[in-house]
Amino acid sequence: MRHSVDGRKFGRNTSHRMAMFRNMANSVIEKEQIVTTVQKAKETRRVVDRLITLGKKGTAAARRLAFDRTRDDDVVKKLFTTLAERYKERNGGYTRVLKVADRRWGDAAEMAVLELVDHPELDRKRKPKAKAEGKDAEGKEVQAAGVKDPFNRFRKIFKDKSKVGPAAGKASKASKSGAARKTPSAGGGGSKAGGSS
Repeated sequence: MRHSVDGRKFGRNTSHRMAMFRNMANSVIEKEQIVTTVQKAKETRRVVDRLITLGKKGTAAARRLAFDRTRDDDVVKKLFTTLAERYKERNGGYTRVLKVADRRWGDAAEMAVLELVDHPELDRKRKPKAKAEGKDAEGKEVQAAGVKDPFNRFRKIFKDKSKVGPAAGKASKASKSGAARKTPSAGGGGSKAGGSS
């Protein structure tokens, strides 16, 4: 029986679980807010709070430990500058878990927002996409600068061989004048269905 065994396992082995917590903690520190399941948020909160406590120490040994646990220079820099300054008066409790009403599509898991407390206002508006390949006012196809058409080369090769249009008429005339294509009903080919017997 698993009495008093610390931490949730999440159906993963140790290295997978540690990598998951490392990635989630790095995301929380970089973006200051993530959406995940309630259970993962509660476990990740422990990791993030301990990293911020290391950042508040500010020693070289603490920096080495923080890098060992995050493996990201940008995260360590933010921990020891921005976050250490922000939370110098706060003794623990640097993160909060807010449950979200909507459940996840697929497995209906309870979702939550894991965020740093006292974070500045986050700009979460969607940025407008640059106009990709589309049509202009006259209906002509236009191509955005820097966006290459991967099939452009094939369009040039097969431009004259389309089935619709004047080229198709020429092809049909050529087939009438030249040798006819053999079909199973005409006696050609070795297929079992059709053919002369």
